[in-house]
Parts: sequence; structure tokens; C-alpha cells
Amino acid sequence: MGNTVPSLFAAIVGRDPSLPLLTFYDDATGERAELSGATLGNWVSKTANLLVDGCGLGPGDTAGVWLPPHWQTAAVLLGAWSAGVTVAYGEPTAAGIDVEFASAQAVEAGVPAGPPDRFVLGLAPMGMPMRTPPAGWADYVTSARQHGDHFPGAPVAADTGALVETDGSLDGHGPLLDRARARAAELGISGGRVLIDADAYPYPLDWLLAPLAAGASVVLSVRTDLSKLPARGTSEQVDHTVGPTV
Repeated sequence: MGNTVPSLFAAIVGRDPSLPLLTFYDDATGERAELSGATLGNWVSKTANLLVDGCGLGPGDTAGVWLPPHWQTAAVLLGAWSAGVTVAYGEPTAAGIDVEFASAQAVEAGVPAGPPDRFVLGLAPMGMPMRTPPAGWADYVTSARQHGDHFPGAPVAADTGALVETDGSLDGHGPLLDRARARAAELGISGGRVLIDADAYPYPLDWLLAPLAAGASVVLSVRTDLSKLPARGTSEQVDHTVGPTV
């Protein structure tokens, strides 16, 4: 399945690009968004092209990501890793950051603004852009849509920096995927279709990388009404649920 995140993602999408790969639920708004492998792949490519062509970034550069579990967060993370850009997820400082992605709520709360390239995500239903981004920030949706659906960048190596951990250590793609496979086993994810309550498992290793490492399709639920999970699992033909009781 590959020893880097982009090669793993390409292998999963390549099995059947038309199949649902990530289905997103927000019980606070009633939103449901279903992305096939091809559709998510388009967003990933647009994000990678935005970083490489729009920002001039690549291996050795770092993206600060202050985003909650969301399908657009998946596109940002996978796009950064496809471009060879290291991700610092939820870090409290902008030191050493070359580009930033933050939710509107994080910007309002005062996320540290460091580099000149800063993208805000409104995380609105239907992938709608923000009408009026905060001063000093560009709207991610508008910016990404200006770039192509195919990313022709050079392959990423297994030892390319992938994720800065909360203790400051750096995982390359190979070690990160090893951790993701181990985490998938811990969570009981072995493929098929998995429903994940991201309120209980908000870290991307759990809701994004572990399922991908196991070759699974994800049903991602946020601000979850727990009473809806059993029916959701049935309607989405889920094979396994990762929730508060796991």
C-alpha cells in the first residue's frame, strides 16, 4: 500500500475512485458530505498545488495546521503531505512555520500569525468559501480552487518529514505510517467502512491515518449526537465503530 502517505492514499483511491472514501457528519448543523476517492483526491491535489505553485513550498518546509476534524482538514493534511511539506498539527507557536491553515474560530481566538501565507477555513457546508476572510488571511476554498486537480510533484520519500509531534519530535512518512498501522490495530480497524466519533478521537492519527493505513473508508462524525450513531452505522453500512466506548 506504500511507505508514504501520498503513495498510500493513491493506492486506496486507485482501487475504485468512485467509491465513497470519506463521509462527513456534523450533528450540530445537520450537514452530511460524501466524498469519493476521486473528489477528495481533487481537493488534495489542489492543496498540494497551492502549496508548491502558490506558496513555493516543498520538502523541508512546515505547515502549521489549527483545524478540527473535518473533510477539508483531511484535504489540507493530505495535500501538505503530498507536497512533501511537514505538518505541525495544533502546535501552540508559529515559530518555524512557513504556511498556516486555521479555522475561523482559531483565528478569532488568536492563533499565532507568523508567515505571510495564511489560509483560513470557514468549514461551511457544501465547501462554500468565506465571504469576508479575517484581515491578513486568505480564504482556503477560494485559493485552492484556483489550482489544478492533478498534482505532478516529485514522489515523497519515506524519510521526508511528515508530522511534528506535540513533544517536538519529527516523524518521517515511514515511521508515521508504522504508527498509523499500529493505531488501526489498537482501534480494531481492519478495512471496510469505519464510523469514527471524532469528538472522542480528534487527533488525525486516529480519524484519518489509521483508517487509511488499514485501507478503510471513513464515516467521520463531529459534534456527535450519540443517540444517532447506531442508525448511522446501519445506514452507512459500517463494519466497525470507533466511539467513546472503544
